[in-house]
Amino acid sequence: MDDAAIALDGATGWDWLDEGRAADLFFAGDAGVGRAALEALGGFDVVVQPVTGRQKQLLVADMDSTMITVECIDELADYAGIKAQIAEVTEAAMRGELDFGEALDARVALLKGLGADAIDRCLAERVRLMSGARTLVQTMKARGATSILVSGGFTRFAGPVGEQIGFDRVIANELLIENGALTGMVAKPIVDSSTKEATLLGAMAELGLEAAATLAVGDGANDLAMIRRAGLGVAYHAKPVVAAAAGARIDRNDLTALLYAQGIARGEWVAQ
Repeated sequence: MDDAAIALDGATGWDWLDEGRAADLFFAGDAGVGRAALEALGGFDVVVQPVTGRQKQLLVADMDSTMITVECIDELADYAGIKAQIAEVTEAAMRGELDFGEALDARVALLKGLGADAIDRCLAERVRLMSGARTLVQTMKARGATSILVSGGFTRFAGPVGEQIGFDRVIANELLIENGALTGMVAKPIVDSSTKEATLLGAMAELGLEAAATLAVGDGANDLAMIRRAGLGVAYHAKPVVAAAAGARIDRNDLTALLYAQGIARGEWVAQ
């Protein structure tokens, strides 16, 4: 812990969670002021929250560029030779500059005729888990939490990814396939921002949880609604519009930072 951080106005003390890597700094003053002061120091991720209720009982997570390292539709487009064209639209949609549903329909239409076998090839060759993804989910599950993967991407990717990481439930869009090829359409209704928000709220009601007991994480504009509703809403290596609006953001570390945020030290993780 930097001496400057310890001396910040309103700080009342601190403890290491993991020496040299993660620490709790306690504030008696305004949380927003504390967050701004710490972020101004730079060099580390900052999550400001109440001391009580840190351990969450529900995790709702985005998939592409959050639980995995890629945007599946962009990588799938590479097999059709149009990755640059589709990736440009994906980036604009994730920045909140385009309607998500319309942008998804437009991109999928460009994939019409692509052999369905490209999905399995893409899954095997391109899709990789984000560092810390399985450790985050498995550690929370070991502590009794429920985890839901809700993606604006596709079931053919989200199903295997969710199983590999250990999510309890997976929700995603279905690519329509006929005669071994993509039709250029997705099943309706589309899984979008409202679906993600509804998934979080529905799971809270089902499990009898208050918002304070929930964690939502994502990187794109279509994750903002659920991030804002969660007790701990996290922008993970996110687009600027998301990072600016989220209550917490992780810009430097991997997903295990969300275990530190819950007060869970490395020695208590379910290692993978």
